[in-house]
Amino acid sequence: MDYFDPHIHMVSRTTDDYETLAKMGCVAMSEPAFWAGFDRGSVEGFRDYFRQLTEFEPKRAGWYHLQHYTWLCINAKEAENVRLSREVIAMIPEFINKPGVLGIGEIGLNKNTKNEAIIFAEHVDLAVRLDEQILIHTPHLEDKYQGTRMILDMLADFSELERRRVLVDHVEEHTIRPVLEQGYWAGMTLYPVSKCTPERAVDMVEMYGPERLLVNSAGDWGPSKPTAVPDFILAMRKRGHTEAAIRRVVYENPLEFFSQSRNFQFTPRDVSEAATN
Repeated sequence: MDYFDPHIHMVSRTTDDYETLAKMGCVAMSEPAFWAGFDRGSVEGFRDYFRQLTEFEPKRAGWYHLQHYTWLCINAKEAENVRLSREVIAMIPEFINKPGVLGIGEIGLNKNTKNEAIIFAEHVDLAVRLDEQILIHTPHLEDKYQGTRMILDMLADFSELERRRVLVDHVEEHTIRPVLEQGYWAGMTLYPVSKCTPERAVDMVEMYGPERLLVNSAGDWGPSKPTAVPDFILAMRKRGHTEAAIRRVVYENPLEFFSQSRNFQFTPRDVSEAATN
């Protein structure tokens, strides 16, 4: 089954992972800017990172006929440095119109601090001014519920914000309801040591329905599994869900959400041609 991975950090994956994803049915992915495992010391470090996201990773994905999209920001873990964060935010317009850039993300909170909240709001303001989509990181584990409530409260201050163009990622059972009820998209992340399992993601689909739900691997440099979306597909099949229902979550929903970006130029795979080869 063809699928998207809406949130995966391919800069931290090997080229072999691109090949494996292609073999598993992945046709496209989006890569949010994130914390690379260490704090960067200058705006020029982020400029090089943005060039990697917008210039090199699409080429590397293309070697395996995968379509690569990206998002730009300074992440929550590095947002404690407000001066550097503001320099990075000021640089984003240099890259925002490059092919494949979907919007601002993954912004959000890490430890729910004052500085993180300041930089989150300034990112949202930039996205509103530039008419860009937003991808949001919600905190891990014990900080998640409070952080999610803080994020939703801050978003409510932006009356011009189109909620259908905002994805709140890493939802779990205790945070998914308010995200969906307030009109945002919700992303379920499949991690081996935190966030949720494929089976729990299926539970949430069954509880809330497939509308405005995405599922992703968020594969990065830490413990993670880049082929987690196929695990979700298998878990859905084991529960007796139809192929159409599964395709809705892993293919049609990402296509619907990403199509709201002017830089999303997706070319569907020619199924008829593939069937004859």
